[in-house]
Amino acid sequence: MHRAGYEAIGASFVYVPFAVTGADLPGALAGMRALGIRGLGVSMPFKLSVIPLLDHLDPVARRIGAVNTIVNDDGQLVGHNTDAWGAAHALSEALELEGKSVVVLGAGGAARAAVFAFCEAKMRVHLANRTLEKARELARAAAREGFSITVSNLGDLASHRPDAIVNCTSATMDEYGAESLVPEPMLSPGVVVMDIVYKPIHTRLLGLAERAGARTVHGGRMLLHQAGRQFELYTGRAAPLDAMDAALQRAIGQ
Repeated sequence: MHRAGYEAIGASFVYVPFAVTGADLPGALAGMRALGIRGLGVSMPFKLSVIPLLDHLDPVARRIGAVNTIVNDDGQLVGHNTDAWGAAHALSEALELEGKSVVVLGAGGAARAAVFAFCEAKMRVHLANRTLEKARELARAAAREGFSITVSNLGDLASHRPDAIVNCTSATMDEYGAESLVPEPMLSPGVVVMDIVYKPIHTRLLGLAERAGARTVHGGRMLLHQAGRQFELYTGRAAPLDAMDAALQRAIGQ
C-alpha cells in the first residue's frame, strides 16, 4: 500500500519491514535517529512500550495512550496513533456511527484506539476482555477524557444486542488459534461485525457472522484507512487512497 502510494505521487520513499524484539526496541529507535528514517509503523506488541522512548506524543496518541506511528522530525521522534482514524473510517463504511451501540473485544493498544474513536463518534461503547481489570483500566482512562463506557468479561456477552461488534484481539489470527470470541447468539442480520485482523483476511469470526446474515467489515479496511493517515504524516501529502486500496486488494486477493 505505501509503496503504491509513493509511486502514485512520485515520491522517492520506500516502506520495508523490520523484525524487532522487545530487547532491541531502544536500539531500533536509536537506529531511526542515526539513519534519518522518516517514519516507522509500530505493530503489536510495542504500541504501549514504545511510548517512553519517544520525545513527544501528538494529542491523539497521548489521549489514547498507544502509538502505532512514529515520525522523525529532524531527530525528534513524535508518536502518533492512526489506528483510531482507521477504526472509525472502516466501521463508518458499513454503519452510521453516531448514536449506535458497539461492543469492542480486547483491551490492548488497538482496542484503546477503537474505544476512543467510537466514543469521539458519539457511539455507546461496551468493552469486553478476558481480564476484567484490564477492561476497567481502559474504562478509567476513557473516563479521564470525559467518556463513559461499560465493561464486562467475555463470558458475559451473550445477552448483548449491539449495532456493531469489533474484534480488536489477536484471537482470530491463525497463529493464535483462529478463535472467535463472540457468542453466536450475538450474530444476526441486524449487526455489523468488524474484525481488525487481516491475516487471514477472512477470519473465523467473519465467516460465522456472514453465515448468520450479518454485515461484515474485514481488517483490510481499517488497515487501508490507518495507512492512509500514516502516509499523510510521513509525506505531508494527501494519501492516494485509490492506488493504495488497489495494491491492498491485489495483496489480499480480493
